[in-house]
Amino acid sequence: MNYNDVRKHAKETIGDLCKVCKHCNGIACRGVIPGPGGKGTGSGFTRSYDYLSKLKVNMDTLYKPQTLDLSYEIFGHTFDLPVFAGPIGGVELHYSKKYNDLTYSEALVKGCKAANILPFTGDGVDENVFTGTLEAIKNSGGFGIPTIKPWSVDEVIRKIKMAEKVTDFAIAMDIDAAGLFFLAEMGKPVSPMSVEDIKKIANSTELPFIVKGIMTVDGALKAKAAGVDGIIVSNHGGRVLDHTPAPYEVLGDIVDAVGEDMKIFVDGGIRTGVDILKALALGADAVLIARPFATSIYGGDAKGVELYIDQLKGEFKSALVMTNTKNVSEITSDKLFNGGEI
Repeated sequence: MNYNDVRKHAKETIGDLCKVCKHCNGIACRGVIPGPGGKGTGSGFTRSYDYLSKLKVNMDTLYKPQTLDLSYEIFGHTFDLPVFAGPIGGVELHYSKKYNDLTYSEALVKGCKAANILPFTGDGVDENVFTGTLEAIKNSGGFGIPTIKPWSVDEVIRKIKMAEKVTDFAIAMDIDAAGLFFLAEMGKPVSPMSVEDIKKIANSTELPFIVKGIMTVDGALKAKAAGVDGIIVSNHGGRVLDHTPAPYEVLGDIVDAVGEDMKIFVDGGIRTGVDILKALALGADAVLIARPFATSIYGGDAKGVELYIDQLKGEFKSALVMTNTKNVSEITSDKLFNGGEI
C-alpha cells in the first residue's frame, strides 16, 4: 500500500462531506460545516492554502554535498520532522462513523509514534473523548499533546491534572475553539478567556503550556503576559470566523514581537514538504497539519498516517537538497523568492 492507495480508500470510507480532493484547498467544501470546510465563504481556509501556493522557493544546487538533518528538537525531545499532527474532534459529525473520536485518536497516536512526529489530540463534550485520547497517549508511552477546549478555568485545570498522568511533554488549549457555538447546544459551552485566566491555567502545571489560536500581535503579547511556553498562529482552519487573514500574513509580525520569548508554531493549508519549508522560512519554529491526517486515517488507519508522514519526509528532504539547506536551523527567509514577499 502507498499513499495513493490510502487516498483512494479514503474516498470510500470518509463520508459524503469530504471529497478527498487531489488538492485539499477548501474550495469543494466551502461552508460545509458539519464537514471539513471553512465557515461561511470558506475564505479562512482557502486563503491559507492560496497564500502558501503563491510563495516561491529559491533553488540552489551548486554546493558541496552535505549530510542532511530533518529533525527538530523541542522541550528536550527530538522528532523526525518540525511537524505536529493537529487536533481534530467530532469526526463522526464531520466525516463518517467509521471512526469515533477515541478510535481516531488511537490511530493518529499509533501512526505518529511509528513515524516519530508528535500528535496533538482532541477534546469534546463527552468526557469519554478526552479520557479516551489520554488512554491512547498512555498506551503509546506518553506520545502526544492533549489539547483542551476553553471550558471553564476549573474544568481546564481538572483536565490538565488528568493529562499530567499520561504525558511529560506538553499540554495545549485551542482558545480559537471559543467560536464553536454548537458545543453550547450540546450542553457544554466554551468561551474566550482573559489573560488572568490563561495565567492561572499555565501556572497550574509544570509542563509546557501551549495556546492555539493566536492571530494578532496583541494576542501574542497577551499570551506572553500570561506566561505560556508556546503559541500556535492559527485561525482554526477557517472554521470559526469568516474573512480572517491567513496565519502566514500575520506570522512575521508575531515572530518579531514574541519570537525570542516562546515557541511559535503555525497551521493552515500545509500539505507538502515544500509547504513546511515555506512556513519555517516565514519564521515559524514548527508547523501543524490537520485535515490530511483525517484522509490518512480513513484511508489506511495508523498505517495511512505513517505513509503520509513518510511522504512528507521525502518531500521535505528534497526541498532541503534543492535549496542548499542542511538542517532546520538554516531555513530562513532567504530560501524564499523575494524574501517571501507576495
